[in-house]
Amino acid sequence: MNPLLAIRQHGQHIWLDNLSRTLLREGGLQRLIAEDGVDGVTSNPSIFHKAVSDSPYYKDELARLKAGSLPAEARYEALVIPDIRDACDLFLPIYKATAGDAGYVSLEVSPHLSADEEGSVATARRLKTLVGRDNLLVKLPATPAGIRAFERLTAEGLNVNVTLMFSVAHEDAVAHAYTRGARKWVESGGDPRRLKSVASIFLSRVDTLVDKKLDACGSPEALALRGKSAVAMAKLAYRRYRELFHGPTFAELARAGVRLQFPLWASTGTKNPAYSDVLYIEPLIGPETVNTMPDATLAAFRDHGKVARTLDAGVEEALQHSAALAALGIDLNEAGEQLQYDGIKLFAESFDKLLALVRT
Repeated sequence: MNPLLAIRQHGQHIWLDNLSRTLLREGGLQRLIAEDGVDGVTSNPSIFHKAVSDSPYYKDELARLKAGSLPAEARYEALVIPDIRDACDLFLPIYKATAGDAGYVSLEVSPHLSADEEGSVATARRLKTLVGRDNLLVKLPATPAGIRAFERLTAEGLNVNVTLMFSVAHEDAVAHAYTRGARKWVESGGDPRRLKSVASIFLSRVDTLVDKKLDACGSPEALALRGKSAVAMAKLAYRRYRELFHGPTFAELARAGVRLQFPLWASTGTKNPAYSDVLYIEPLIGPETVNTMPDATLAAFRDHGKVARTLDAGVEEALQHSAALAALGIDLNEAGEQLQYDGIKLFAESFDKLLALVRT
């Protein structure tokens, strides 16, 4: 069996971490749905910058927009929102067949709003209205302001992909915000089954940062820990997810029919060529999760991925790894804060490049 299809037997969903008009108009996304069981899509400013730069299908519309008077961000939205709508429509049969459990497309608010709660709430509402599709997830970062905005939007029944999470501490904070927001939504008379959220935990960047710190330590004990921190963090984040969503914290909401906020493994393309190209797939297969993969990683796993339920194995080793890092002065939660700050900066740079592309 295709390994991507076999993963579904373990309760994990596969999403594509990419979107472009080329994928939509030339049938690539439809083939991934039909042949590989892909049942969702994530996007971000970097993905759309590459799409608009590389795909020929934006050229004519971009020229018309540049000749008009719209500001740059409105031009960007005019380009990408039709793609989001088309992708939502492509996944609509899955959304309907699963009663809203799958078939979602994610669209991110401007990264410049990462510290702006009110701006994030207003923009998320506006994007939801502009796209006009029930299977949209608006993406907000797991910054303090983003988490507050997420809780408020959940309380209104708006579905959110919380992104740029890099630690167990982020998982904990986002899970509690979802619980609070969902409780308010249900208490206000909202339909519990309308809520959908995922918690996007980024992986490869964790190893990139921690490996640099381990290289700086230089001892044999430190060097032996390289390439293992992201998977260890993910296993511990999943353990925390299970504690919160299958424990008393969420029990009443679960009985009411509110969906669990699945962890989503993001940034799953391996950045270090010395590591396996399926490093962030094979060890993290388990129920109630999503793995969103860039095209190359998806193709690699289709070609030679090994499928087994692995996510809830090796937790003790993950704890030992975290302790070994702490003994060297490396705190994974502190690393997560640095990575989130750096991630917002990188996305903001990509967003600004995208705006420059549509402006001139």
